Amino acid sequence: MKISIAIAIFILLVAALLGFQGHHKLTAARETHAKLIASANELGISKDPSSPDEPARITKRPRDDKPSTAKAIALELISFAREMETIEKNGIPPDETQQQRIMEMMGNVMDLDSAQLKLLIAELRATTDLTQEARQGLIGFSIMTLANSHPQAAIKLLTESPDLLENHEIGHHLISSSLAKWATDDPLAAVDWIRKNRTKFPDLITDDAKSGIISGAATKDPTLAFSLLAELNFKDESAAISSIANAANNPEEQTATLAALRRHLATVKDEATQKNLSNIILREFAQPISQGHFDTAKQWLNAANLTPDEVESFASGLHTNSIKNGETGRWIEWIGEQLPADQAAEKIQRHVSTWTQNDYQATANWLTSVPDGPTKHTAIRTYAETVSRYEPETAAQWALTLPPGENRQETLKNIHQNWSDDDPAKHAFAKDHGIE
Repeated sequence: MKISIAIAIFILLVAALLGFQGHHKLTAARETHAKLIASANELGISKDPSSPDEPARITKRPRDDKPSTAKAIALELISFAREMETIEKNGIPPDETQQQRIMEMMGNVMDLDSAQLKLLIAELRATTDLTQEARQGLIGFSIMTLANSHPQAAIKLLTESPDLLENHEIGHHLISSSLAKWATDDPLAAVDWIRKNRTKFPDLITDDAKSGIISGAATKDPTLAFSLLAELNFKDESAAISSIANAANNPEEQTATLAALRRHLATVKDEATQKNLSNIILREFAQPISQGHFDTAKQWLNAANLTPDEVESFASGLHTNSIKNGETGRWIEWIGEQLPADQAAEKIQRHVSTWTQNDYQATANWLTSVPDGPTKHTAIRTYAETVSRYEPETAAQWALTLPPGENRQETLKNIHQNWSDDDPAKHAFAKDHGIE
């Protein structure tokens, strides 16, 4: 399905915002220095850097015309949106110069204060030089920027201007993001807004909007975030639970969230709810933890003292393609060590199959070093069956390293099934191994 120009602009600018924030921090000191100089100039005080021993002199400088600045930025954004429409029609991606221009514009917008942002939004709403979709995209980005520093103002603007919510996909995202930012600073105030407005704005107070509050609260107080789950009355609270886990960005925060989870579970009477909460949190933890060094992850896991159910949930959340490069084998061995054989087998098969398809040589090298046992046997079976579609003779050699018995014979049968019928060696293989 084709993405509308409004959503394309919105996604592009928000994605750029995420990248820009890192760059913005690197220049924070320089900007602070510049602002100090600007403040001095506004007071009529300046110093000539070429004559550091000269005393400061008093000058008169005009103050910035903030409304004019906001209007000028609005014109630039409108011009950019028109270029984006042309780019979309021609199918040409933005070049480096255009990308740099996006970064510069974003810096300009981020420097606007609340009053200027409101004026910017008013200018965008009033323009007739854009399609409705493009205008909605730019307004959405501007409100997102307002929400970053003044979330209450953004929510007030959205709820008082129904036309801003005509694109429900963007509108609901803006409400959710604004509530999340508000909840980061004052979660109870954000919840109180929900209480007072759930009847007035039933279409806006969705599970996504309420998940924003949970996410914001979790960044400061995961215990509070868990306690708010019941009060906010989700139709499906899975996304909100995930947001609590995703708010923990380092081992210390993950430890605090796990402790908060366990305290909260002690207050939950329904066993199915308990299991769902624990399962989602531990599964969500698995991906960021496995993206780091295995030794560091193992230290956290040992200190966490996970229960068997928690270990199983964590292992279920591991994804081969998310594991740090070079650590896949160690995680497979950890699964084999931590879980009963019946629980470990399916997970080992999943990882070995994906790893083999990605890098069969690395998988084979690991197999030669794994100690003999159930983990190695399961891994060999999976490896052999995966490569049998391309190199059945190599697969057969691996299968024959398995101990004689039902598992080895079943693996040989699967290799035979995947073997091309056009290859005469297939029939000899069947005869040698008693395969009908």
